[in-house]
Amino acid sequence: MGFVGLGIMGAAMAGNLLEAEQELVVHNRTRTKAEQLISYGALVADSPREVAEISDIIITMLPGPPEVEEVVAGEEGLLEGAREGSLIVDMSTSSPLLAQQLARMARERGVRMLDSPVSGGDVGARDGTLSIMVGGEDEDFQRARSLFEVMGETVVHVGGAEAGQVVKACNQIVVALVIEAVAEALVLGSKASVAPERVVEVLSGGLAANKVLDVKGEKFSSHDFTPGGKVEYHRKDLGIALAAGREYGVTLPVTALVDQMFEVLETKGRGSWDHSALLTLIEEGSR
Repeated sequence: MGFVGLGIMGAAMAGNLLEAEQELVVHNRTRTKAEQLISYGALVADSPREVAEISDIIITMLPGPPEVEEVVAGEEGLLEGAREGSLIVDMSTSSPLLAQQLARMARERGVRMLDSPVSGGDVGARDGTLSIMVGGEDEDFQRARSLFEVMGETVVHVGGAEAGQVVKACNQIVVALVIEAVAEALVLGSKASVAPERVVEVLSGGLAANKVLDVKGEKFSSHDFTPGGKVEYHRKDLGIALAAGREYGVTLPVTALVDQMFEVLETKGRGSWDHSALLTLIEEGSR
């Protein structure tokens, strides 16, 4: 099988597949990232097309819609090399509309496709505990299910083509809004001289308990914003969610507000920081 896209998330996911003794052909735009997996048994290909030519199932994990479109449908892309009956599993966070278009293009060539974005960040990718939401045909989902179970803990077939990306947009709305809510709560507590770690401890034990506190609590407390999920990527995801809202006629007012807050972080040079850095905006507005 093949794997294209070996960033923070993709490298960890590919590593888990190799650890599960999957034979893997890998490709990354920066070749050195792919070569780091050679010692674990991976073969390195020179292009997505080459990966597809020698793989029955190909997983992609890419930054966003432009990269997904280029890798799948562009020159030297997967569809140029995929054989009839091959399965492309796009695990990137991308556009629902693009997912639908690529699935149709693949179908016209006799190639199957799933849109299967993930949630759980770098920790979930490393630990194999991702939540995976899958759009596409059930038979294709069943074909890839054992691979999903290596990489994730919660694996759900949510519907047809594009449904995975729609659910991921829903997920990213909730994560962003919860991060912002936690940031407000922590700054309020701090201004009233309550230690942030005590606030996190109490919130984690009641109705306000949430996964953001579990995964990001230490970052909020320590102000170490080494990225798991980057500000710039989450802003991209909210852009996808807002576009989906327009497409389906759904008003997303608070999502739009948090999207603007991420934009402010980017203009302040914090686009590469962890998305929990929303905390810094609330702090700066409370001085």
